[in-house]
Amino acid sequence: MKVVDLVLRADHITLDALLKATGLAPSGGRAKTLIAEGRVQVDGREELRKTCKLRAGQVVQLADTRVRVMAADAQATDRP
Repeated sequence: MKVVDLVLRADHITLDALLKATGLAPSGGRAKTLIAEGRVQVDGREELRKTCKLRAGQVVQLADTRVRVMAADAQATDRP
């Protein structure tokens, strides 16, 4: 399984924007379709809300890719 870390620039990001920002969907329209088809999970549960707000600590999964949503300050603390 591929794991991607997404560092937030604000306090949240919407699910459709996350899919587009990480390259899991080539466009916002495709992201919304993937969500509507029930192919996206948030914290292990199917998520059908296209503009669901995601915050640091949550995990999004699409197929064999998992995206960890991280706070902006987490990037500095994860480095050795």
